[in-house]
Amino acid sequence: MFKFLPILLTIVYGIFMYRLSTRRLTRELNEKSTELADPKLRALTAQMAQVVDIPRIKVFIYEIEPVNGLAAPDGRIFITRGFYNKYKENEVTAEEMASVIAHELGHVALGHSRRRMIDFSGQNALRTALAMVLSRFLPGIGPIIANGAMSMLMARLSRSDEYEADAYASALLLKAGIGIDAQKTLFTKLEKLTGARGSAQPAWLLSHPKTPQRISAIEANEAKWGT
Repeated sequence: MFKFLPILLTIVYGIFMYRLSTRRLTRELNEKSTELADPKLRALTAQMAQVVDIPRIKVFIYEIEPVNGLAAPDGRIFITRGFYNKYKENEVTAEEMASVIAHELGHVALGHSRRRMIDFSGQNALRTALAMVLSRFLPGIGPIIANGAMSMLMARLSRSDEYEADAYASALLLKAGIGIDAQKTLFTKLEKLTGARGSAQPAWLLSHPKTPQRISAIEANEAKWGT
């Protein structure tokens, strides 16, 4: 019984950190965001809301500069100020912004946003527990193996979520009459918009699939759906 106590304590710690992280994130989003008021973007979200049969899709501007979109664990959708500024500067079209909103809505609808918070807050606890077990059999290198295994697992789960959210967004954009061309063109712009110039890491260690792979997956769905 007592030999498993450290692992049990680690799991309890992971649950505690999940709740703490959720509260902290919610508080920050509440303090640093305002609801999107742009007429053109709201018209496009209204088209998508009609498809999913909800009154409207609430989108908020999160007052930080990095270019990103995110879905909070409570289901709200956020576009960063940096991303919105790219739209206002005509570097991103309204339809491309709508594809971001559709993608984040996919994360909400598919349960990714809540699971990701669990993953984020709990992975360190799981990493510690795994390292403790492996250290008994592989002293010295157990923690290294545990760290590598958890990193690969989390990256794989994240990439899977991205493909699923892309597919959800494609279906929603098509049904809303917006189309998926903007979804694909945005992917070709993301590297420049985010300041990323590729990565030395292999694709299986990246949390997001590479752009050509994402576009190919969208086109494969397009062909499968006969659009």
